Amino acid sequence: MDDVYGKVEVYPNHFQDTEASVDCFPTRTRTDYSSRSRRHLQAVLKVMGAASILNLFSLPRLPWTSNSDEDDKVELTRAEVEALRSEIIDGEERESHLKAQLEHLDEILKSAQLSGYLYIRTRWTELPGEPPILDDVDVDDWLPRFVVLNGSCIYYYLKSTDLSPQDSTLLSDVVEIGSLPSFTHEDGTQRYAFYILTCHGLRFECSSLSIVQVDSWLATLTNKTHSVKQHRSIES
Repeated sequence: MDDVYGKVEVYPNHFQDTEASVDCFPTRTRTDYSSRSRRHLQAVLKVMGAASILNLFSLPRLPWTSNSDEDDKVELTRAEVEALRSEIIDGEERESHLKAQLEHLDEILKSAQLSGYLYIRTRWTELPGEPPILDDVDVDDWLPRFVVLNGSCIYYYLKSTDLSPQDSTLLSDVVEIGSLPSFTHEDGTQRYAFYILTCHGLRFECSSLSIVQVDSWLATLTNKTHSVKQHRSIES
């Protein structure tokens, strides 16, 4: 026995087959698989619900990238193109008109001796042999006009931006200039006035809220008409 095994002691009955312990490899029952499937199904439903909510907030036909040539194309009908062309032409015409108005106003302000807004109304003086002219004092016919004294002429514009005056008066036709009594307008404002009488019997009555403006017009017109008459008398 010792010759076969030498000094190695062998215990034949030490290694014995043991049954696998039940606790080492636990088995999964059908209940465990059902619970796992249920949890998986709930997770899938949650993901699907979240996706449906995101779809509500998503905007249709919006490109996620900016390099899509198809999404940048806009198709217009012939009528729409013609309408756009007409609007562009109208805009250019309005721009040209406004530019001309500004240039005209700038030229007036540079060359005029006097300019500004005044309230104007016209009256006719009866000529010898004519019946008296009825003046309806109840009618408010004071109209704002942009008045310009330029050279030897007075121009009356509806607005300062108008290219052409509504009326004009030559200083050589003016025979009398004088002040008018101040009055209270129906809107409650105090107005100061003066008049310009022509040789044709036409009388321009002018008023303003500023007495300084009225005095300035009176002084300037008086000096201008006096110089024009002197110049005309010298020529004659």
